[in-house]
Amino acid sequence: MPRIFYEDLSVGDTAEFGEYEVTREEIVEFAERYDPQWFHVDPERAAEESMYGGLIASGWHTASITMRVLVDHHFGEAASLGAKGLEELRWRRPVRPGDVLSVRTEVLDKEPERPDRGLVTSRAETLTDDGELALSMVSLVMYARRGSDGGK
Repeated sequence: MPRIFYEDLSVGDTAEFGEYEVTREEIVEFAERYDPQWFHVDPERAAEESMYGGLIASGWHTASITMRVLVDHHFGEAASLGAKGLEELRWRRPVRPGDVLSVRTEVLDKEPERPDRGLVTSRAETLTDDGELALSMVSLVMYARRGSDGGK
């Protein structure tokens, strides 16, 4: 049963959560399947030849990890109806094997769309364990309104 509805969120609300350790194996596996650029799949060549000085995760992998952390620590309890998209997505720093990621969120705007749902604009920032910003995004997420059928 969802516990977080549109009405429960306010502009300015912030939260920090999650702890996700990124492994070399996971970076290579994701990249081989979805983003097989050499600096994501070839650790030896990436260390010797890339401007990154070693293996890095695909930005899409970092975005996927961010989504996983958001679901585990927020959307799993939310009356979320999905997203309308992103207004912004930026990869700020490469993610490397051994980085431990967490997510910080802030509600930027809210608008009721229909009697059964509202739209929440929020920023999510993915941080490394040394406090560096790895990813930032602004998303548009639909939430069921309390008492509507969307919050089953």
